[in-house]
Amino acid sequence: QVQLVESGGGLVQAGGSLRLSCAASGRTSSKSAMGWFRQAPGKEREFVGAIFWSGGSPYYADSVKGRFTISRDIIKNTVYLQMNSLKSEDTAVYYCAATARVYPTRQQADYGLWGQGTQVTVSS
Repeated sequence: QVQLVESGGGLVQAGGSLRLSCAASGRTSSKSAMGWFRQAPGKEREFVGAIFWSGGSPYYADSVKGRFTISRDIIKNTVYLQMNSLKSEDTAVYYCAATARVYPTRQQADYGLWGQGTQVTVSS
């Protein structure tokens, strides 16, 4: 019923910036917040950050804090991940996901709906 589609990935040089988008189609009334996760080859998927549909209040993983910013457009049902000062270690497939939890959560299992992912490659 609800579908998430990421876009905006690509190749960028270290120190550069990239903006990812996650568009949600269908009814999202049962989803409290949207999160961003990433997975590099051979590594476990990790939490990047999340934001509540109501009230915002974004929160982030320590590894991206101060460099990444999450925002959302409620009318457009879209969340964004602005990535600045990119590093080679930021290279990964980035996924957006939705959770019905009404409290902040970094747990992958709490997010029940996922997009297909978009590749971000940072060259050094």
